Amino acid sequence: MGRTTALTRSPFLGFATFGAFWGAWGAAIPRVREVAGITDGELGLALLFVGAGALPAMLLAGRALDRWGLWMTGPLLVSLALAGLVVAITAGGGLLALCAGFALVGATSGAADVALNSLAGRAEQTAGRPVITPVHATFSAVVVVATLTTGALSGAGAPLLLPFALVLLAAAAACVAVVRGLGGPWRRAREQPSPRASPRPVGAAPAASAGLSLALLTGIGALTAMGLAAENAHQSWSAVYLEDELAAPATLSALGPAVFAAVVAVTRVAVIRLDTRHARTLVLAGAASATTGAALLSLAPTLPTALAALAVAAAGTAVLFPTLLGVVSRAVPEHRRARATSTVTVVAYTGFIVGPAYVGLASDTFGLRGAMLAVAALTAALAAFVPVVLRRQRAQDDTMSRGER
Repeated sequence: MGRTTALTRSPFLGFATFGAFWGAWGAAIPRVREVAGITDGELGLALLFVGAGALPAMLLAGRALDRWGLWMTGPLLVSLALAGLVVAITAGGGLLALCAGFALVGATSGAADVALNSLAGRAEQTAGRPVITPVHATFSAVVVVATLTTGALSGAGAPLLLPFALVLLAAAAACVAVVRGLGGPWRRAREQPSPRASPRPVGAAPAASAGLSLALLTGIGALTAMGLAAENAHQSWSAVYLEDELAAPATLSALGPAVFAAVVAVTRVAVIRLDTRHARTLVLAGAASATTGAALLSLAPTLPTALAALAVAAAGTAVLFPTLLGVVSRAVPEHRRARATSTVTVVAYTGFIVGPAYVGLASDTFGLRGAMLAVAALTAALAAFVPVVLRRQRAQDDTMSRGER
C-alpha cells in the first residue's frame, strides 16, 4: 500500500472510531444516569462539563498539532476511548466524579476532533480528491450503528464499560493506521513544510498559500456554528418533539434522531463528487433545505410528515460543516492547517453546545412548534451571511482557476 493510500485511509478509520465513541456515548447516557443515581437536572449540569473540557482543548490542539505533527491523532483517539472507560467505571462515584469524567471526555474529544479534521484536510490536499465530506459521512453512519449496538448490549444486560472497551480496540487499530499513514513522528520534519518555505502545488496561485485572516476564520466558524446548532437541535429534540407534539410512543419517537442521522450520512456520500469550488452555492442550498425542513416540521400534523421534514432538514445541515471546513483546509498552507482548523472548530462547537439550549429556551416561550421555527430562523440567518463571509473565498478560487489555466 502506498503512503498516499495509507494517508487517505487513516482519516476514515479515525472518523469511524470517533463515530463509534459518540454512538456508544449517546446510547449509554441513560445507563450512566442510572448508575450515578442523579436527577435529570444534575445530568444536564454534568453534560455542560463536556463542553467546558472541549473548548480549551480545541484551542490548544491546533498549536500542538502544527508543532509536533498529525501523528498525535492516533494517541488522542485512544485517550478518548480511555476517557469513556473512566466514566463507565467511576459513574457510581457521585456527581463530582461524573463532572470530572465528563470534562475528561470533552477535552480528549475536542482535541481528537481538531486532529481528525486536520488529518482529513491533509489527506484531501495530498490525494487531490474529496476526503473531508466522505469521512464525515462515515462518522454519521457509524454513529447510527454504534447507537443501536450499544442499545442492544444494554438491553442484554452487558456491563456499561463493554461498549467503550470495544471502542478502545477500534481506537488502537486506528492509532496504528494513522501513525503508519503519516510515517510516524520521526518523519515530522519532512512531512511538515516550514512557515518560511511552504511549497505550493504547481499551477496554484499565490493566494492559495496566503491563508485566511483570523477575522475570516472566525466568520466561517460562526457560519458553521449556526449549522451545527441546527443539526444538534434536531438530533437532541426530535424524539421529544415527536412524543410531545404528535403523541408518538417511545418506540417510534426514536425514529426522529435515527432518520436524521441516517439522512445526514447518505447526503454526505451523495455530495462527495461536487467540486469544492462551488462551496458558496452548496452552503446556500444546504441552508435553504435546512430552513425549509425545520419550518415544515413546525407544521407537521402526523408522524410520517414530521419524519419527512426531518429528512429535508438533515439533508441541508449535512453539507454545512464539511463544506465550510473544506474551504478552510483548501485556503491555508500546510504549516497552519491545524491551527486554522482549531479556530474554526472552537467557534463552531459553541453552536453545537448552544443549539439544544436554544430550542429549550424558545420552547418555553413559543412551544416546541415555535421552537422549530426558531431553528429555521437560525439557518435562514446563515444563508443571509454566507455571501458576506465567503466573498473572499470566491475571489480566491477565481484567482486559483486563472493560475491553473
